[in-house]
Amino acid sequence: MSTGFFWDERCFWHSGGNYAFTLPVGGLVQPLAAGGLPESPETKRRLKNLLDVTGLINDLDARTATEVSWEDLVRVHPEGFLQKFKSLSDSGGGEIGLRTPFGQGGFELAALSAGLSKTALYSVLNGQHKNAYALSRPPGHHCLPDFPNGFCLLSNLGIAVEAALADRLTERVAIVDWDVHHGNGTEAIFYDRDDVMTISLHQERNYPMDTGDAEDRGVGVGEGFNMNIPLPPGGGHALYIDAMERLVLPALAKFRPDVIVIACGFDAAAIDPLGRMLATAETFRAMTEMVMETADDLCGGRLMMAHEGGYSEVYVPFCGHHVLQQMSGSAITAEDPLSATFEQRQPGPKLQAMHQNLIDDLVQGFST
Repeated sequence: MSTGFFWDERCFWHSGGNYAFTLPVGGLVQPLAAGGLPESPETKRRLKNLLDVTGLINDLDARTATEVSWEDLVRVHPEGFLQKFKSLSDSGGGEIGLRTPFGQGGFELAALSAGLSKTALYSVLNGQHKNAYALSRPPGHHCLPDFPNGFCLLSNLGIAVEAALADRLTERVAIVDWDVHHGNGTEAIFYDRDDVMTISLHQERNYPMDTGDAEDRGVGVGEGFNMNIPLPPGGGHALYIDAMERLVLPALAKFRPDVIVIACGFDAAAIDPLGRMLATAETFRAMTEMVMETADDLCGGRLMMAHEGGYSEVYVPFCGHHVLQQMSGSAITAEDPLSATFEQRQPGPKLQAMHQNLIDDLVQGFST
């Protein structure tokens, strides 16, 4: 079975409001020449372009999808919120929540982005693809049921997973989020559930600054089924691999999901403007290899990824290419032009020892 790759040019046409980086233009905040939020279409479009230029796209089963239905949406989001979003979208656009502007038709584009994630997940659960990648835009992992934030207008993965559970395609889903920011929206949706395990590796106190603590483990029957792994800035490749090996993979093995879903942000990369984690394209490839091997052991290889953050137009394409090459088993490569530079910037032995102690403490904390 090939690797599914779900994308749609229309998602690149999603547009935001009058921002300069993350600040609304006005007062002493001048407009930028390029304009807009860091969440621009170019990181995703350039990833697709790189796949075309190297030829890796020919080793993927590239498809589009349709918008999710109203029934899909209301499993996660209240009707009042959806109606307000739709009304603003129909009347020219606007902004709801925090840093989530959109233009006319933004509701339909967000529903299409969620549709890419849902269709990719269904293709894996139906056996059409062994694994699949959704180039979703706008992203989704910050969106709470009734409060969009952090560039996320709808919960792409929340909608996809709830639909799959409702259609009885799966009974146990694990969501691993390695975006540099805490997956607060996904956590909130499943916080009191024991059929969906949520795991978030993120830079501590980045965004949101008041969520993502390791002590937040879920409530009620969901207690113990939410895992937050806050990491210090500058952690680098070794810290991510250590966290995966000692925390994420054992948690997945204990939970034994039917499918593993990844919220695949690339903003932990070394030159991202919204993160400080020093991960590399090789970091994302290695983590992908690790979850693929775990999926082979636990759930017949069923693995689906949805694109989240990542704001370096130069570097995101190489990170994504490394992930998709690993997923597909293709021999087509895109050499990381910054690998030598980033290897020199990785933490030294003393800092790595401190990071190992941090993981030791987290392992101990999660075992109690």
